[in-house]
Amino acid sequence: MPSKANDPKRKTWLETPTHTDFPIQNIPFGVFLTRDDIITIGTRIGDYAIDLGALHQLGYFEGIPLTDDIFLQDTLNDFIADGRKTWRAVRNRISHIFEESNADLRDNEEHRDIVIFELNEVEMQLPVQIGDYTDFYSSKEHATNVGKIFRGGENALMPNWMHMPVAYHGRSSSIIPSGIPVHRPQGQKLPNGATKPIFGPSRQLDFELEMAFITTDANELGQPIPADQAEEYIFGMVLFNDWSARDIQRWEYVPLGPFLGKNFASSVSPWIVTLDALEPFRTTSPKPEEELLPYLNYSGKKTFDINLQVSIKPEDKAETIVSKSNFKYLYWNMSQQLAHHTINGCPVNSGDMMGSGTISGPTPDSYGSMLELSWKGSKPVKLSEGGDRKYIEDNDTVIVRGHCEKAGAARIGFGEVATKILPVFKHKKK
Repeated sequence: MPSKANDPKRKTWLETPTHTDFPIQNIPFGVFLTRDDIITIGTRIGDYAIDLGALHQLGYFEGIPLTDDIFLQDTLNDFIADGRKTWRAVRNRISHIFEESNADLRDNEEHRDIVIFELNEVEMQLPVQIGDYTDFYSSKEHATNVGKIFRGGENALMPNWMHMPVAYHGRSSSIIPSGIPVHRPQGQKLPNGATKPIFGPSRQLDFELEMAFITTDANELGQPIPADQAEEYIFGMVLFNDWSARDIQRWEYVPLGPFLGKNFASSVSPWIVTLDALEPFRTTSPKPEEELLPYLNYSGKKTFDINLQVSIKPEDKAETIVSKSNFKYLYWNMSQQLAHHTINGCPVNSGDMMGSGTISGPTPDSYGSMLELSWKGSKPVKLSEGGDRKYIEDNDTVIVRGHCEKAGAARIGFGEVATKILPVFKHKKK
């Protein structure tokens, strides 16, 4: 059942930009620090952040069974654990409160001053406490490109890739919100032609254009989640830049996979967009090229048409868009990913984060990493104000953006995740 809040004709009494990512039809959820140094759960309409904790205390959620402190927390985990019925009721109520014709809050100046903040008055936080983080490898185009680069065209895809959503478990402690800079990682590398490794900064620092979904409490130990039920346990989605140090990773990944080349940082957008808000943009996944095992079969449209782009902005220079891709290109969709993740009985908790893997499209301008865009450095990417990039350099800021747009529906976006790369961390002398 579509949410009432998705009505494209609905307007808000708040002044919003024409092409905002956050119209009244979006109503994402996030966590922010207010001008009074109070941390709260909130939502966003246009360029305003809305304090849901204050809104609840003032009685605007009357009739919805919520605990008194549900929004007075520093993460969304408990709210997410309440389940889809609660998420939908709260989102619909927010839509009603801010609808153009509703005077309850609109005409109450005292309440508006307590509840509504301009974006420059708040500091966005990581929206959930991430207990576990899994990164999938679900773009056929990306997996094929990487295979060609390192193994040649004949062995581009590993034998298991067409039969299951390949993934690994990453580290959640280094997942950070947009705006937090990242120091260049260092570690062991094996130079071309060498037989012994050296130690030093990564010289092949790369972004990975991804999205991630956040789950609620889903299953008990031993209980698989069927693919057709998986979306009942997915709260929403964020933009995700899963940083990668290619030279460190290449030396370490055999036989157990990514480690130091991946766990130094992953950056996420701060507003979680619900699947309800994305409903108008459902589309079909790529058709399976191999017969699937039964647990990976599903019915209906299980992916979304989300336009994605990546820009590189050198310090004090204009940004250059280097990639334009789309979430719908993923061969394995979220429902298949969650079904595979739990087929062995692995329990999933509220606030767990599942990365899509790099999202590359069919054309060179839609590749989702510098490894592909520069084809391992052999084809440097030109920048708009001169110069080029093989990989990401110190003081570059990488910006990932995403939005959905089509006739007959309101534009729904994710904002951006922007991260600046700083030089290797140096200890201060005492």
